[in-house]
Amino acid sequence: MIHTKHDDVLNDEIHQALHNVARVDFSKPIIRNASVAVLYEEALAHEAGTGLTASGALVTDSGDKKGRSPKDKRIVEEPSSKDNIWWGPVNVGMSEQSFMVNRERAIDYLNTRSRLYVFDGFAGWDPKYRIKVRIVCARAYHALFMRNMLIRPTEEELAEFGEPDFTIFNAGQFPANRYTTGMTSTTSICLDFKRAEMVILGTQYAGEMKKGIFTVMHYLMPKAGVLSLHSSANQSHEGDVSLFFGLSGTGKTTLSADPQRLLIGDDEHCWSDDGIFNIEGGCYAKCIDLSAEKEPEIFNAIRFGSVLENVVYDPISRMVDYTDASKTENTRCAYPIDYIPNAKIPCVGGHPKNIILLTCDAFGVLPPVSKLTPEQAMYHFISGYTAKIAGTEEGVTEPQATFSTCFGAPFLVWHPTKYATMLAEKMQQHKADAWLINTGWNGGPYGVGKRVALKYSRAIIDAIHSGELSNAEYENYPVFNLPIPKAVTGVPSEILNPARTWQGTPESYSQTRDKLAKLFTDNFKTYADKASAEVLGAGPQL
Repeated sequence: MIHTKHDDVLNDEIHQALHNVARVDFSKPIIRNASVAVLYEEALAHEAGTGLTASGALVTDSGDKKGRSPKDKRIVEEPSSKDNIWWGPVNVGMSEQSFMVNRERAIDYLNTRSRLYVFDGFAGWDPKYRIKVRIVCARAYHALFMRNMLIRPTEEELAEFGEPDFTIFNAGQFPANRYTTGMTSTTSICLDFKRAEMVILGTQYAGEMKKGIFTVMHYLMPKAGVLSLHSSANQSHEGDVSLFFGLSGTGKTTLSADPQRLLIGDDEHCWSDDGIFNIEGGCYAKCIDLSAEKEPEIFNAIRFGSVLENVVYDPISRMVDYTDASKTENTRCAYPIDYIPNAKIPCVGGHPKNIILLTCDAFGVLPPVSKLTPEQAMYHFISGYTAKIAGTEEGVTEPQATFSTCFGAPFLVWHPTKYATMLAEKMQQHKADAWLINTGWNGGPYGVGKRVALKYSRAIIDAIHSGELSNAEYENYPVFNLPIPKAVTGVPSEILNPARTWQGTPESYSQTRDKLAKLFTDNFKTYADKASAEVLGAGPQL
């Protein structure tokens, strides 16, 4: 129900709650858990740059920021949590005083708006571990986005919602004050675990809220003995669960969207003593170069109720041009997970049978598939390796190694070894197999070799799921000491060992392999103090 100033129910529960907690102004409409249609009307009426696409999705612009601002994230240093946090470049501390200045600034801004939106929902599909989340914002776009990304409560659950476990005040249209102690720009995303609050200033990019809640779960879940993971997950019709880890561009979303299997989730999961559960109620898919042929499930999910961000569309036909990256490469769509036809609702599964670590190696030396020991799985999980292709502006074609620990460094709160140790324990307890899959280059580095064909990567995943690779014959891949299969159905056997397809001299192969091995070793020095001798020994040996 949309309240007007003259409503008898203006001083209702949500007005009262927000006034008590954050002195939010009584005299305006606060629209709580509105329907999709109402949020569409609100966005179209009050937010410039918002429109409808031909498929019925709401299309909007996130302003100056078209992606996350990890350098502007801060966590309050306070007694109850500070000894648990992995302080450093990922988690930068701030004082309680600075947090309160930002919070005050955000609420002052929200109080100047003519209407506010609230969405109350859950994070975590397992009722035992889910948390109640409240979003307070001034844009219908942000409310609809989080309506899609959180788990939507039933009418009964909403009536009994009570106090939230965590609240986000999103005043992203208003800048942070750069002279506030600890601020480095006009953007600020700050979390206070004691107050169970997050404040957003100076960025309207909706992904900050999604990843903010993920960061909260990355703190709370390990505390409760539950492992939080940046991964996708799917399940066979017989109940076998697979987890897929991988950084951007490695194929995590593409390879977990398997028509033969049920999708549990595409990005954020937890592994408890009962199995795994998705944190989210929706998906946030990249849209660049999206087509109905390549990714039909995602393409068809972009309809009434979905939110498209920063895409370019024809103002007359309202058709979206998914190849147009003029606003950003990071075009996105948020939609409820039940828009995917083979989604498993509720989004929970048993204990994973296979842990699949994906990497896109642009050096061309990692094998397309190798079976990992538990120690190797820990080593590669802590490393979180992939490679980016350098831009060609100055003729630079050298690949750049990227290491993002636990395949999700920006969202970790505890030290990476905490997550890695929990993963190893769970793998051991439930006898899960671990695999390292290179979806990148083979036959030489980027510019010389060619990318492993998607059909081969899919055939490898199929061979893992069928059990073929559990019983295959293996040989050792030197330096990295990875066991690689001699044959995989549907995959040319010569590509399984990169040394055999290398298109340069044996010396250039050895140099490139050793160069990547050294990058791994140098990167791992950061974690060496907390890692066991077995895990240290599981890395490349030069």
